[in-house]
Amino acid sequence: MADLFGVPASLTNLTLILFFLFFSLGLLFWGPFSDMYGRRPVLLLGLVVYIIASFGCAASWGIWPLIVFRILQAAGGSAASAVSMAMVKDLYEGRRQESVLAIVQSMVVITPAVAPILGASMLPYTSWRGLFLTLAFIGVVPFIGGRLLEETAPSRSTGSVTEAVRRLGVVLSNPRFTYLRVIFSLVSTASLAFVLASSYIYPEGFGLSEQWYSLYFALNAVALIWGPFLYLWLTRRVSRRKIVAAGFAVMAVSGLLVCLFGVAGPLRFALALLPASLMGSSVRPEGAFLMLDQQREDTGSASALINSAGLVLVFLAGK
Repeated sequence: MADLFGVPASLTNLTLILFFLFFSLGLLFWGPFSDMYGRRPVLLLGLVVYIIASFGCAASWGIWPLIVFRILQAAGGSAASAVSMAMVKDLYEGRRQESVLAIVQSMVVITPAVAPILGASMLPYTSWRGLFLTLAFIGVVPFIGGRLLEETAPSRSTGSVTEAVRRLGVVLSNPRFTYLRVIFSLVSTASLAFVLASSYIYPEGFGLSEQWYSLYFALNAVALIWGPFLYLWLTRRVSRRKIVAAGFAVMAVSGLLVCLFGVAGPLRFALALLPASLMGSSVRPEGAFLMLDQQREDTGSASALINSAGLVLVFLAGK
């Protein structure tokens, strides 16, 4: 992209950094609106915006149009994340809710974990425009699924648009929710920051090709994907409190290993980071379950705040 548009790589990177920012802002918009208008209409409208913006990205004639369409793509795509956990809360309770949340969380981490691998494998056969076209057609699949969904929100709030957004403040005024949000958002921040920086670490830091980068990244992607399922297996044998405590301890040790041995080569870097990826992904379902359990109402707003916290911190780190 940088070569095609004749711009520095730092400007091209805005397409990724601003995507994170407006994805997180979109969550804060769609979440309260799903409490007011329902999960299904919000999901479908967001997907329409995402699909149109993806086609716009593929057809962009300059870096600034591409940045604008990426912003719209992020804002539209965030609708699905804003309502996903809220729909789980609408439909399930107790242990069943926790199990389904683990599956949803595994889906959440699959996308950023697998996308660089698939993108690198497709580049020999298509251009970056072809990747955006692929994303547009991928967006059609959940849109069709959304059309088949029934509304899950048990009730809808009333009031103006301003009142809907104000519900975010009501949720944040719950000290237990906010306390948990701060703690578990740090885990998401670390995982997403690696996804954001990995395209620099492996190709530029270690001089790897795009294909080798995707292979090393795959090691951590596997850990991110299997983390929620490891959590479900552990909950049958160990208390949830011990799992979370052990998870944070392992992440701290893993970070120390990265500092000590990560510069020695891409394999040592990937292996040192592997435990943090696995345990960071493992504690996410428990964090989501605990936070949603603090709210009897405003589930859409709570879901939006849960998903947005780490993304905002990643944007600030990326700047």
